Amino acid sequence: MSLLRLAWRNVFRQRRRTTLLSLVVVYVTVAVLFLFGFLDGYGESLVEAYAEYVEAPVVVAREVWWQDPDPENGFRELPAVAHPLVQAATPRLSLYALLRSPYRVQGGVVLGVDPQGEKVLSRVPFKVSQGRWLSAPGEAVLGQRLAERLDVRVGERLVVETGKGALGLLVVGLVRAGVGNVDFGGVYLHLEDARKLSGGRVLATHLALKVPRGKEEGVAKALNQALPEGLRAQGVWELMGPIRADYEGSRLFYVPLLGLFMLLAAVAVVSTTYVSVRERLREFAVAESLGLSPFRLAAQVALEAALASGLGLLLGLLLGYALLWYTSTHDVFGPLMRLSVELLPESGLSEHLYTALRPVYALYAAMVVGLSALLALLFPGRLVLALEPTRYLKGE
Repeated sequence: MSLLRLAWRNVFRQRRRTTLLSLVVVYVTVAVLFLFGFLDGYGESLVEAYAEYVEAPVVVAREVWWQDPDPENGFRELPAVAHPLVQAATPRLSLYALLRSPYRVQGGVVLGVDPQGEKVLSRVPFKVSQGRWLSAPGEAVLGQRLAERLDVRVGERLVVETGKGALGLLVVGLVRAGVGNVDFGGVYLHLEDARKLSGGRVLATHLALKVPRGKEEGVAKALNQALPEGLRAQGVWELMGPIRADYEGSRLFYVPLLGLFMLLAAVAVVSTTYVSVRERLREFAVAESLGLSPFRLAAQVALEAALASGLGLLLGLLLGYALLWYTSTHDVFGPLMRLSVELLPESGLSEHLYTALRPVYALYAAMVVGLSALLALLFPGRLVLALEPTRYLKGE
């Protein structure tokens, strides 16, 4: 009889014990799949928010502007950007200003944009919930929650003041993007108006580039090798700032935690296997006396542990991927994310979060089977290797 058949027989002979072990592995497998899917989905939502709403996939600016985002450090002449993956480019002018409505005053960052160029690069123009998007100088579009704070409505006037000028602008639209930075702080002006407010000496503070998803860092790196001295490109991950550190810190915390979960599950499988082996030492002694080598018997023990955990792994993968599929297609975390946006409106969080669904998660979860087999070989297997058949055959 082959080792595999012997191992299967022993696993199913102790059905209650195998069921309990499998349930432990099921729990750990589902936890591993879900947490990896959640972390990757959270990262993807951040990238989407910053690339499509808050910033851009890639931004090119002068080195001095990255160090000090003063409009005076912007472009006097727009640079030429050449890369095969750059799909669109549009200038932007960012500056701090004081916003005055007839009822409230608030400071903030306003963004001067080219209305048509912004439609190609950003989703913000398509998220106007009231009114319309910019079409000419003298107009402004606000984030909906910011408009509520300023107590200003579509059709009313908003005064934007800087240290170098002031303009009375007509509010023509309100944006409801579901991204905190946009809804709570978005102020969009025509690029010509922003140039007037900055003193008229710069054309733009930075150049926003559209590139394919997942290519942002590679394009930024390639541009930095080709751009003239004094200019620097940053990909979307660099543009996130502190929120990127928060995300990476979460991964650094949860990934070792998942490794500990898998180790504990493997220990649970092996500890039960150890008890089983001690109960069957006489059986192993008989098998060895019939010609089976100690190493072959130890391999059988490891195989039994792998099969017991493998059954739990298969069921866990079915349940885990079903959960990931559901949470990747339904906005289950919407209420939690909306609360997070309310509490941290300037963090760049989106009100929607969907988990990621990737086949590689199964490989991560399968590590528990390998750990179970390895630990079973090292510990219960040693009992078999050190077995003295004559002692058990004599009934001692």
